[in-house]
Parts: sequence; structure tokens; C-alpha cells
Amino acid sequence: MDRLTTVPLRIGDWRLDASAGQISRGTRVERLEARTLRLLVYLANRAGETVSIDELLDNVWSGVVVTQDSVYQAVTALRRLLGDDAKQPRYIVTVPRLGYRLIAHVSPWVDDILPAVPGPGPTPGPTPPMPEPAPRAAMRRPLPTRALPLVLAFIILAAAAAGIWRAVTAAPARSVAVLPFLDITTQEMTEEYFADGVTEELIERLAKLPGFVVPAPAASFHYKDTKLAPREIARELRVRYLLDGSLRASGESLRVSARLVRASDGAVLWSENYDRPKTDLLALQDDIATRVAAALASRVP
Repeated sequence: MDRLTTVPLRIGDWRLDASAGQISRGTRVERLEARTLRLLVYLANRAGETVSIDELLDNVWSGVVVTQDSVYQAVTALRRLLGDDAKQPRYIVTVPRLGYRLIAHVSPWVDDILPAVPGPGPTPGPTPPMPEPAPRAAMRRPLPTRALPLVLAFIILAAAAAGIWRAVTAAPARSVAVLPFLDITTQEMTEEYFADGVTEELIERLAKLPGFVVPAPAASFHYKDTKLAPREIARELRVRYLLDGSLRASGESLRVSARLVRASDGAVLWSENYDRPKTDLLALQDDIATRVAAALASRVP
């Protein structure tokens, strides 16, 4: 799996530097979390081939217990970083019932060679006269005032068609989006799978509470490592509250921190830390999700 990681790679329009854990295109640089990096490297090694979900679980998630949803969420996050579109892909194609295939061209990155400086050419002749400037009457005139409403209406319609214009609608009263919990233990993110599991378990528990509206895991994991402000995320997901958190591991102990944020003003309405021994991780996920859901049931109006 590591045979392509010793040198930078060209993947489509992107430059992958696996040793630095980042991809770049022009002046844009994106850091890759450990799991996303391993996923991209593995697909690059198998470029042009269909890779099954089971194969990805065995090689990218080796040694950890996760569901197939984790693969889907990781591929979604990777597509977002690459600027890819699942409906019209240029990088990763979904092969129904089989897996995924990296279709972008993969090769070692070779710095562009500067073009040769041309030698002296024939002696130029006399410079042709510059054309006369156009008369002022022929220059473009500003639109008449009566045309401005029509222009404004056209801009609004175009923006709506492009998905830029969003109708302002009130989110449901008890709407909460669970953002992916972060593994901040080490740079290797050895507990990332557990943080993802806590996120999925919380979404499932909160969705079962009476009156709660909770976006699905695929919608929440779309914002993993996002740079958007909480208010922007809440507006796109049409929720009033955000639940986020983090995970730290120390020896055989885990600390899960959770907090509830009101999206309108960023106020923290509730927060709590949960310290548990690292024994049965599945039971630990269930315990924390149960306690957080109970706490939010009494605090979300």
C-alpha cells in the first residue's frame, strides 16, 4: 500500500504529499486526517480498479471495528476535499453494489519545466499606427433605471438555479445536528474510529427522542474538518442547535467531552465530560450516548 507514498503524486489536478499529510492545487493546501490520507493513498495504488468496501475496511480500517457507513462517510469527506461531484465524478466513481474506483490520472509529480527562452528573431518592422479611439457616442451607456428591476430579477433567478439563493425558513424547534466528534489524542488519530462511533450512536439516540429532528449521519459527516462557522452549518442543515465534542485518550482511560451550542448566537447551553476506562468500547459508546441524550432531552426547549 505504501509503494506510491515515497514521492509526491499527481492525482488529477492535485499534488499529494503523503509524507506531509496534505494535498495542494496552486496556492490551495488541504491537510488530510490520517484515515482520509490512507484512503486516498490506497485508492491511488489501485487507480482504475474497483475496490470493494470490504477491501477498504480490511486495509484502511485494519484492526478497528467500524461499519460500512464509515467508508461512505470517509469517501464523502474525500470527495469534498477534492472538489469532486458524486453525480459527475472526475476523481472517485461509485460502482453500485461493488465499491469505489479512482478514475483520475495518477502519476509521480514532476515539476513543470520552464519553457526555453526564444532566440532573437528577425528585426521587427515599423510599428503600425494605433487605431483611433472610438467616438464617445459609441461607448457603452449605463443601463436605464427602468431596466434595473429586470436585471435584479434575473440575478436572483440565476442564483436560485445555482443553489446559492436559500429561502429563509425557521428550523424546527427541537432540531439538533450532531457534528463529528474529534479525536484530539494524537496526530495519528488512533481513536478516530471510536469518535466516529460515538457520533453515530448519538445521532441514533437523539433521533428517537420525541419531537427531535436530527440530520442523518451522512449529512453530519459532510462537515467533518469543515472550516464553516457553526451558524453556516446550522443554516445549511436547517437546525437550531449543534452538538459537538472531542475525545482524549490517556493510557487505559478515555475522556469524551460534549457540548450543546445554540446556532443563532454561538452560546454554549450545556457541556459535560465523561471519563471512562477503555474496556468494552461498544458498551462505552452506548453509555455515553445514553447520558448525553438524556441531558439534551431536558435542555432543548
